[in-house]
Amino acid sequence: MKVLKFIGIGIVGLIALLLIVAMIVPKDYTVSVSTTINKPQVVVFDYVKMIKNQEKYSVWVMKDPNVKIEYTGIDGTVGAKSSWVSMDDNVGVGSQQITKITDNRIDVDLHFEKPMKGDNSAATIVEALSDNQTKLTSEFYGRADYPINLMSFVFKDFIKKDQTQNLANVKNILESQP
Repeated sequence: MKVLKFIGIGIVGLIALLLIVAMIVPKDYTVSVSTTINKPQVVVFDYVKMIKNQEKYSVWVMKDPNVKIEYTGIDGTVGAKSSWVSMDDNVGVGSQQITKITDNRIDVDLHFEKPMKGDNSAATIVEALSDNQTKLTSEFYGRADYPINLMSFVFKDFIKKDQTQNLANVKNILESQP
């Protein structure tokens, strides 16, 4: 019986410790990845501002070949929106909408319904390094309320891995074009 009592106190102590740690872990987080593409800035910008092009490079879209995507608005402009429905929980249900475009940046709002609800935002930043070299940066701005914020380290790793692959796909596509 003493062993069970000791194990019970240990479990309660561990849970209490995790809840205390979650109090100091930031609720907001940013995941940012970059790559260099050997193409002019205008070529990279014109490609990534089009939401429909994500069908060719986004690992999230490619995870479910049966995903249903609906587009509204004029692609590549403020207000353009894509909404998706997938039976695959890795893709889920949600939408993204372009909220702001400047000469080198596209901002989008992200809304997730399934497998979990959430609202986040993201940005794609396209900077000229030279006449024929461009730095492409993908940023994701997330928020996790207490005590789920303790898991943000895990979320960040998943997002970073996928963002890195997305940028590698964009690089391969654009650099293979004449």
